[in-house]
Amino acid sequence: MNDKVTVSYFRQAKEEKKPITMLTAYDFPMGKLVDAAGIDSILVGDSLGNVVLGYGSTIPVTMEDMVHHVKAVARGVSRAMVVGDMPFLSYHLSREESVRNAGRMLQEGGAQAIKLEGGQEVAGTIRAIVTAGIPVMGHLGLTPQSVLTMGGYKVQGKDEAAARKLLEDALAVQEAGAFAVVLECVPTPLAKLITQKLDISTIGIGAGPYCDGQVLVTHDMLGFYGGHSPKFVRRFANLNDEITGALKNYKDEVVSGGFPGPEHGFTMSEEVLAKLK
Repeated sequence: MNDKVTVSYFRQAKEEKKPITMLTAYDFPMGKLVDAAGIDSILVGDSLGNVVLGYGSTIPVTMEDMVHHVKAVARGVSRAMVVGDMPFLSYHLSREESVRNAGRMLQEGGAQAIKLEGGQEVAGTIRAIVTAGIPVMGHLGLTPQSVLTMGGYKVQGKDEAAARKLLEDALAVQEAGAFAVVLECVPTPLAKLITQKLDISTIGIGAGPYCDGQVLVTHDMLGFYGGHSPKFVRRFANLNDEITGALKNYKDEVVSGGFPGPEHGFTMSEEVLAKLK
């Protein structure tokens, strides 16, 4: 339980049919909590654009944003593998720049691996990054950085051509040297087939129960923001109501004079105080 999770853990878990657990974190306290819960891997996702930075998509997220947040999470983690997400345009312009940016996630951020989106079209980039000694996790299906060309957040691989392309992409990502691949919003039967075809681990999010592991955005599964959540999310808590209620109680207590009370203050010598008057 206390051994550091590495790429070999993913390989062994698949062989032993032991489900892999993964959640997101974007800062030190959440990284520390997720790690303490025994989660196998922490994804510092570019979803921080939506969840933490208030953007409408992941596209505005920069390498500087990612390195900053990966650093914070890594400082709170001892066991879980920290995976840093490669943001939009950080691995598209040249192989050299892709390797350099991936290296920053490890060298500056303290991650143990990186994740990037795409299949056959990025296989050469994956291979170059792996050759540089950097573990790579792939990401197929609904890839948020490509949401504009996909026409929105939709389930991917529903017709024969799209399903075949997803399978071929998964095999290409594996062949390029990735140690695992995220399958997002993929029909359950297709995700099951891909999982059976691959030697590397599949990590599902909206891809059903047959993947080798599961990942969710921690803020979603904790009900941090309330409101509507995606179909594939189960809320394991409702922190929105808990936190909002606590904040309102604080306001009421301050306004009414109930906080701070005598027990929250510090005393000093009456003799010293008298000398100040």
